Amino acid sequence: MDQLTLVGKRWHAGQPNRSRLTGWLTVWLLAGLLTGCSSTPSSSAQRASVPSASQISGNWVQVQRGDTLGKLAARANVPLERLERFNPGADTRRLEIGQRLLIPTQLERAPSGGPYRYQIRPGDTFSSIARHFGTTSGRIQSANPSASPTNLRVGQIVSLPLSGSATRSASRPPASSSGSSSANKPAAVPTSSAPSQALPSSARGWPWPLEDYRVVRRFGPDSRGTLQPMLLATQAGAQAKSVAPGEVRFADGMRQLGEVVIVHHANNLQTVYALCERILVEVGKQVSAGDPLCEVGQSSATQRYDLLFDLRQGGKPIDPKQVLR
Repeated sequence: MDQLTLVGKRWHAGQPNRSRLTGWLTVWLLAGLLTGCSSTPSSSAQRASVPSASQISGNWVQVQRGDTLGKLAARANVPLERLERFNPGADTRRLEIGQRLLIPTQLERAPSGGPYRYQIRPGDTFSSIARHFGTTSGRIQSANPSASPTNLRVGQIVSLPLSGSATRSASRPPASSSGSSSANKPAAVPTSSAPSQALPSSARGWPWPLEDYRVVRRFGPDSRGTLQPMLLATQAGAQAKSVAPGEVRFADGMRQLGEVVIVHHANNLQTVYALCERILVEVGKQVSAGDPLCEVGQSSATQRYDLLFDLRQGGKPIDPKQVLR
């Protein structure tokens, strides 16, 4: 309409060529048709409703006709598996139009074997977060003792312990990873399968040895049937911490395992922290849960900062998932 007004002004200002004015109007109307200016408002609104990755990342979105989790993950530039884990109640095979889905940010993580890193959004409470992820506000509060439930900050990162959704994710077969290279395998794992044994009641709900991590190799036998301990990837400068009170019985280097710390706990339980770069404790030291033991080293094979974590009772390997919360 502005162009039409501008043309009219020029004509009244001293350009009496009507054929030129008619040609201007014809071109303007034709351009409008080609660019969709004469289309119905509904189709224009539909095009405008398709947000970019920067617009949907970190926000709630409503499922539109034709949407799939794969398409939404591609638009948000996040891994499909992470999108699935941040929406544990969604049926990935049958999304409903109008259904609300949570799109994670690049800062958020959803490891298969441990607590999520969740970024606080406007209007969030521990209760609302717990409802979405199928956990309890009490568990979230326990995992974040320094966070005030009545004073959450938008953008704040909290640890989110899960139960049902994490268990479902962990039940999937592990993806192959370069972290399973022979350079990172333990020097000796005597059995080909984990023995089933009753654990003491004290071996429940232990914290994980790292604050920020992802499981790159789960506990279990490899393709050759050799039992492998858990491998956790973390960030540079991360410190491995004791998962329970105990006494340091070994703190030295081992071939293929780098610097190693072994802690003995009550009820004949032992934890092993390997592939470290620098040991922070001495043999004989009494440690509590959360005490730093060593700095995680960088693997020359993968360029990651990996921690090999092993849990045993009387020398027999145990799946850490049975003990860690």
